[in-house]
Amino acid sequence: MRSLPALLLALLLAVVPACRSAAPAPALPLPSEAEAHAAAGQASTLGPGDLVEVRVFQEPDHSGVWRVSPEGTIDYPLCGKVALAGRTSSTAADALRECLARYLRRPQVSVLIREYNSKKIFVFGEVQKPGTFPYDGEMSIIQAITLAGGFTKTAAQNSTHVTRLVNGQERKIRVPVEDIGVGREKNFLLQPGDIVFVPESFF
Repeated sequence: MRSLPALLLALLLAVVPACRSAAPAPALPLPSEAEAHAAAGQASTLGPGDLVEVRVFQEPDHSGVWRVSPEGTIDYPLCGKVALAGRTSSTAADALRECLARYLRRPQVSVLIREYNSKKIFVFGEVQKPGTFPYDGEMSIIQAITLAGGFTKTAAQNSTHVTRLVNGQERKIRVPVEDIGVGREKNFLLQPGDIVFVPESFF
């Protein structure tokens, strides 16, 4: 029969590995500035429900505001249905310019994105107004917190984390928002679908 100290030692050796395996994975580091801007560029593409303003120089009949349909198109004069889903404002202007060039002499086209309704971000935890908000191009975490009414008094600002889907897997990124606010860290750009969570401070 084992002595009491031997039993305690065996129990300890059995429990420690289990605790190690149950420990949460550390938050991954912030993406580099280049990665953030590249991702923001990809995120600023059009989708169903987005509102765009098309401006054609000296052509008021071809200028106006259109909403992207569920099929990802707009019904544009002379051109019919033009696919804009997945395009940026610049490439959307290129598509419209290419079509109008069949009817107009050297059309000058610009496209402005008025509303990003196809893309959302989510802010929860210790903020004044948790909820879902429309994503705006190159939207920072400071803007998202502001949309949510700012932090509560009990917010652990530097423990804020963003959950993001990367290559089909969730990635958890700790973002020191308090340090960003006072200029000690660079701002953090969000992507559509990001979930921002602000935990409670217990101190």
